[in-house]
Amino acid sequence: MEPDLFTAAAEDRQEKDPSRSPLAVRMRPRTLDEVVGQQHLLKPGSPLRRLVGEVADGSGGSDEDAGGRRAGGGPAGPSSVFLWGPPGIGKTTLAHVVSQATNRRFVELSAITAGVKEVRAVIDGARRASGGYGKETVLFLDEIHRFSKAQQDSLLPAVENRWVTLIAATTENPYFSVISPLLSRSLLLTLEPLTDEDLRGLLRRALTDARGLAGAVTLPEDTEGHLLRIAGGDARRALTALEAGAGSALAKGEKEITLRTLEESVDRAAVKYDRAGDQHYDVASALIKSIRGSDVDAALHYLARMIEAGEDPRFIARRLMISASEDIGLADPTALQTAVAAAQAVALIGFPEARITLSQATIALALAPKSNAAYLAIDAALADVRAGQAGAVPPHLRDSHYQGAQKLGHGQGYQYPHDLPGGIAAQQYAPDEVHGKRYYAPTRHGAEARYADVAERVRARLQGSGGEGTSD
Repeated sequence: MEPDLFTAAAEDRQEKDPSRSPLAVRMRPRTLDEVVGQQHLLKPGSPLRRLVGEVADGSGGSDEDAGGRRAGGGPAGPSSVFLWGPPGIGKTTLAHVVSQATNRRFVELSAITAGVKEVRAVIDGARRASGGYGKETVLFLDEIHRFSKAQQDSLLPAVENRWVTLIAATTENPYFSVISPLLSRSLLLTLEPLTDEDLRGLLRRALTDARGLAGAVTLPEDTEGHLLRIAGGDARRALTALEAGAGSALAKGEKEITLRTLEESVDRAAVKYDRAGDQHYDVASALIKSIRGSDVDAALHYLARMIEAGEDPRFIARRLMISASEDIGLADPTALQTAVAAAQAVALIGFPEARITLSQATIALALAPKSNAAYLAIDAALADVRAGQAGAVPPHLRDSHYQGAQKLGHGQGYQYPHDLPGGIAAQQYAPDEVHGKRYYAPTRHGAEARYADVAERVRARLQGSGGEGTSD
């Protein structure tokens, strides 16, 4: 919604006295060159640079070129874009840079509070501004995934006819949360999580910049490290914690934000965990080994340490998926399903709610019966292949669908298992070099006991001995 009289007055007061604004707001970049991270989206000629009216060589400039023509306009004007990524990595920031760096009319709406009525009002205003003043409109719509299908439909005519250039931000996968017609008329830009180096540069700039803390306090290395951990890749969280720590330090008359002061101000103890160092791998290893050892309480402890230290939840979910196959396998075939479902849920919801999903998966895996038979089986097969034991495919198994294949003897003698009692044919499948080798050695743990019985009966049937076989 466009600002009313009271909103404009509040913004005017904040402009005159910037200290009224949160540090995260004061430190918002004014140009694309000040943006932290996302360099893959800020290359010369990129959609975002064209939205702010920068010419193709990437240099900054006005919205018009020397001939008075719009730098990013014409028949190939800037497209509407979707900004997709987790919270705190710059979606709203990029939209505000566009609002400040362009001569276009900029309107901001949030899908949390706006509806079809507000959207139509913006579109009507955009058409009037275009027809009456030749002014283009950029509409920034935050949290677009909260819009219903009907609300998203109301945007289609404006985007398709370019009455507005839409910048839509979402933390959820647009392929699930945005209607296809709207997505197909826009560009999808995926924002990457901010690295520790990205956040470190932002924090140091905030400490010295006149818009930030202007050198009022310093940040020792151990405190900075803790700030990076609790930020978890979220720039807004990092600046909010920095502001809280600086406020506490100044209130005590200190010129340095000590680790203790920061802990007190954000009410969060420092966890000894370096996401890029030994602790990262040590704690992750301890989590997996505790699951393998069926110690559910120890596993939850290490999971909590990783979460509290700001570990990427997708990394944790990936480790759980590996554990489900490596350490549990067919002893509980549902373990992998649980881990995959947890990974998908984590990608959709993120922290803090993802902690519950990760906990559920960790508990299920820790208490499941264990087997590493699948892990040992593929490694044994790989070892033979790498040792050169990869002989010719038996002739009766070779492709016989192309012309001339039968003359080569391909497919001759092949028995179709579905035509036989029990669905198993006594014929050779493996190359001669490894015929008769057994890679899969099932345990008798949990559900794998059933697979062990089936494997023995099937192997006997394949060798031409045993009963009628089994199809279970």
